[in-house]
Amino acid sequence: MTNYDYLAIAWFALSWFVFSLASNNHLPIRRVSLTTAMNQHRTRWMHVAARRDLRMIDTAIMAGLQNGTAFFASTTIFAIGGCFALLGATERVLAIADDLPIPLDSDPAAFELKVFGLIAIFAYAFFKFGWSYRLFNYSSILFGAIPMKADLPDDHKELDAAANRAASLNILAGRHFNAGLRAIFLSIGYLGWFAGPFVLMGSTTLVILVLLRRQFFSNARTAILKDTILP
Repeated sequence: MTNYDYLAIAWFALSWFVFSLASNNHLPIRRVSLTTAMNQHRTRWMHVAARRDLRMIDTAIMAGLQNGTAFFASTTIFAIGGCFALLGATERVLAIADDLPIPLDSDPAAFELKVFGLIAIFAYAFFKFGWSYRLFNYSSILFGAIPMKADLPDDHKELDAAANRAASLNILAGRHFNAGLRAIFLSIGYLGWFAGPFVLMGSTTLVILVLLRRQFFSNARTAILKDTILP
């Protein structure tokens, strides 16, 4: 570990932290992020579903959210297993790298240290996906507890309160899911460290720029915010 390595890791962590704040609009940024816009639509979805007589389509959406979260959680487990397999083949990987024009550090200890860092990122993502899956499960229970509109003909406050509870937990589940997905994206930038600290800084910056574009300047954001009034 050189001073450049410490600087590169600091840049990686700082970029991750600042982007997390920006994507959730926790920074003084006037432009609404894609994540924040979707959170508003999550709340709207719950209020619309609360006034629907048949809610089978909503339960299908809930199941889809849970299945997607479970898929990424299992994927991170496979990624962690692959990293441990990589630790057992350090010498072979470095020998192959010597035959290729890849500027990998030939020190086995440094290589293994970087692999452990990659394991830590995937472990963080797994815990985020695991907790998100559980929160989506809780959200579906709260959704099932929303009373039918016909049972409360004169009291919309209770109906709105139940919808807000389900929406709040759904938003929280989505926030943890996004955090896990963000870790997977940034693990791609982390791979640059195997080629050196400056490559890590460059690859991290590239990944952050791609994510910033998707959050604040993508066609998906434009489509979601089209004709939408956000508070």
